[in-house]
Amino acid sequence: MKLRRLWAVARKEFLHVLRDARSLGLAIALPVILLVLFGYALTLDVDHIPLAVWDQSRTAASRELLSRFCGSRYFAVRRSCRSYRELERAIDAGDALMALVIPSDFAARVASGRRTAVQAIVDGADPNTATIAMSYATAIVRDYSQELVLAEVRRAGLSPPPPAIDPRPRVWFNPEMESKNFIIPGLIAIIMMVIAALLTSQTVAREWERGTMEQLISTPVRPAEVVLGKLIPYFAIGMLDVALAVLMGGLLFAVPLGGSLALLFLASAVFLAGALGMGLVISIVAPSQLLANELAMVLTYLPAFLLSGFMFPIANMPKVIQAVTYAIPARYFMVILRGIYLKGLGLAVLGPELLLLAGFALAVGTIAILKFRKTMR
Repeated sequence: MKLRRLWAVARKEFLHVLRDARSLGLAIALPVILLVLFGYALTLDVDHIPLAVWDQSRTAASRELLSRFCGSRYFAVRRSCRSYRELERAIDAGDALMALVIPSDFAARVASGRRTAVQAIVDGADPNTATIAMSYATAIVRDYSQELVLAEVRRAGLSPPPPAIDPRPRVWFNPEMESKNFIIPGLIAIIMMVIAALLTSQTVAREWERGTMEQLISTPVRPAEVVLGKLIPYFAIGMLDVALAVLMGGLLFAVPLGGSLALLFLASAVFLAGALGMGLVISIVAPSQLLANELAMVLTYLPAFLLSGFMFPIANMPKVIQAVTYAIPARYFMVILRGIYLKGLGLAVLGPELLLLAGFALAVGTIAILKFRKTMR
């Protein structure tokens, strides 16, 4: 391999990228757009749950209970109803996710120390959100009930017994428990796979369709020089996108970086090399740009989004799908990213994942070189 020939191929590809202003703009603007959309629109936090209320009691006791819901950041009272029919319409129209029904004898039962039922009706179309909403409502009602019991004990001149268990929870790594601190790091992997799908998956196929590959294969340039030369420009663009994503994550979303920035860029470079190499293999094998682009979306972007643990926990997937995720390099990169951002981990812990990514990059690079042939199709 001669550096002069390698640089000649890389310079040719650089010039093509610079002349194609639309593709270059898309390669830089799309990651920014994705980061803004996912960062602001996508959240795993369940709060401000729209609540409809039918207070049949309309007493100080019922208003005290409702104030607990109004004062919580998890609920937002959107409608006051006077019948089950109104509650049903509110849930059907999407104005409320949960409806709370307080019985007419609520205050009398509370005053007499009798048990009373408060009904909570939940829209179960989204079972995960419904389960979380039910747990929030149960906790609020339980706390209110305990306060009533303690007040009754004090009125009787007795001292309330100390709790048998005193839980003291402590959250590590993400003490604010904000989903953006979990989502933004994972977006880096998704953004890099988008770059691979959009750019390198069409490089060789485009050369064949435009008739410029014949000129390239007539030169003494070697397959390894062609492959590496075509990867260099897109690698530079990809690393620029990584820098933009890290910068926006810190400045725009205030996501703390707990670990080494150098390790973050090192891992990103290794993963990007593998992703671009995979895109180039697709471009070499595919006979057209259209097919190459479709294959790249199916083989790179979609697995990274669905099977890497970015949105859906791998432990909750069926066993067969869990086994498939071991073949997805984005899975290991996701572990590295979140380990660096959230836990401040270093090579001592993340070394195996980094080695697996390096092995993947070496494997796809070797396949690309072996698959590229300087012969006419």
